[in-house]
Amino acid sequence: MAAIAGRVCVTVVLLVSVLGGQALDLLMGTTTSGSSPSTPTVRCRCASYPNVTLCSWPEPPHQPPTHYVATYSERHRQSDTKHCHLIQPGSSSSDVISASSSSSDRLLTDYIINVTAVYSGSSSFHLSSFMLEDIVKPEPPVDVTVSPRDSKRLLVQWSPPPTWAHLDIFPLKYQIKYQRESRGIPRSYNLGPIESNWVVLKLKPGAYLFQVCAKELLNLGECSDWSSPVKITIPRTR
Repeated sequence: MAAIAGRVCVTVVLLVSVLGGQALDLLMGTTTSGSSPSTPTVRCRCASYPNVTLCSWPEPPHQPPTHYVATYSERHRQSDTKHCHLIQPGSSSSDVISASSSSSDRLLTDYIINVTAVYSGSSSFHLSSFMLEDIVKPEPPVDVTVSPRDSKRLLVQWSPPPTWAHLDIFPLKYQIKYQRESRGIPRSYNLGPIESNWVVLKLKPGAYLFQVCAKELLNLGECSDWSSPVKITIPRTR
């Protein structure tokens, strides 16, 4: 379920807790001709602005097989409704949909999503709306490395999230978080895109943990989740 003007390509996977953005609920309802499935509660985030949006809903426990239908449209063009292509969940335990679009020049895009759960002649639906720019959240940076530059300085490097498709048009900026392993006051260092994907930090001897997050340059949405921590020890010099 995701919305973005143009072509759509979707994925269903399960695990809502990983996804950050939240849609505004417009309407939730059920039509019954017997027992009905639980109404899906949909959450969305834009993982690659403006082309990929991921939406998810929890898979209710102990529920017989349920068929989902997901569609979306721009709020000002509701007659032009598009179907999301759903990939059924496999070994995980919640549903994720990703939709992509060929439109990369439209800003302030308002979408309406309708996810319908169908089971045994019954159905329930979740109709919700979101502004694409409000739910931007990249994937975390990858390939984070920390290496000694000299006896007192460290070189921190990383690569942009590979899912962010238009880095040349929509650059990312980064934030580094580091803290001593033994005493935990996290400190952060903010970077813009000009510094590229590296920074040199001067720190006192000790063991440190480093993480990096990515955010759209113009502050759309929120920062990504933090990358996996990388540990390095700065030895004491005599």
